[in-house]
Amino acid sequence: METTDRKSRPGEALRAIFDFIFTFENKKGELLDHWIAFLDSFSYSPDEFYRTVESEIESRKIPSLAISREIFSEGSLISDRRIYLRLIRERLALYTCASAFGTGYFFSCRTIYVPAKVRLWHILAASGFFALAWELLWRPLGLTFGSIAVGSLVFACALVLRNAAATAVGDIDTFLLKIPIVATIYEDWFRAETYWRHDARMVYLQRIPALIRELAEEITAAKGAKLVKQYERSPIFGELYKPVPSTQKEKAT
Repeated sequence: METTDRKSRPGEALRAIFDFIFTFENKKGELLDHWIAFLDSFSYSPDEFYRTVESEIESRKIPSLAISREIFSEGSLISDRRIYLRLIRERLALYTCASAFGTGYFFSCRTIYVPAKVRLWHILAASGFFALAWELLWRPLGLTFGSIAVGSLVFACALVLRNAAATAVGDIDTFLLKIPIVATIYEDWFRAETYWRHDARMVYLQRIPALIRELAEEITAAKGAKLVKQYERSPIFGELYKPVPSTQKEKAT
C-alpha cells in the first residue's frame, strides 16, 4: 500500500502542476449525486416536464437558483442532441433530463460541484493589472511614491476580498462573484466557507433531486405507469456525507 501511495504522489503532483499552468477553465467537477429511472412503453413531452419543474421551483421561491436549458450531444458533434434542464447555484449544478429511449422513456438527474481553482493565467492577469496601475502612477508620483501607492492598492484589494464574505452587505459578495478572474481568486483564496453556505449547499444537493423525482413520479402515476428506479448514486460530499447504515436497534424501533 505504501509503495502505491509513493508512486501516485509524484504523478498527482505533476498533474496538479500541469493543470495550474496550462488549464484555462475549470470545467471538470465532482459528481455528487446521480439517479436515473426508466419506463417501458411510455411517452411524454420533455419540454412540458421541464416547465413543470421550473414552475414548482418558482412556486417554492427557492433562492439563488438560475434555471436554463442546455443542449448536449449524444456523442460526437454531428450526433443527435438532447436538451437538459440546468439548475445552477454558485458552483453547484444540477442537470435533469427527460427523454424517449426507444419505445421507453427515462428521467435522470445528476448533481455536479465545480470548485473554484486559481490557475497561472489568473495570477498573470492580476499581476498585469497591478503592473498597469504602477505604470500609470509612477510617472506623476515618482518611483518611490508610485510603488507605495501600488502596494497600498494591492493591500486594499486583498482587504476588500477578505472582508467581503463577513460584511453585512451581501451585495458585495454577489458583485465579486460576477467579475471574471476576480471571482475565482476571491472564492479560492479569500471567501470563507461558513456554516450557512455549507448547509445551503447540502439542502440544494438533497432537496432538488428529490423534488425532481417526486414530480416525475406524479406525472407517470397520472398516466397509469410506475417509475422504476434503475440506478442511484447516493449523495456524497467528500467522505462526510456517505449514507450511514442503520443499526439493528434502530430497525427494531
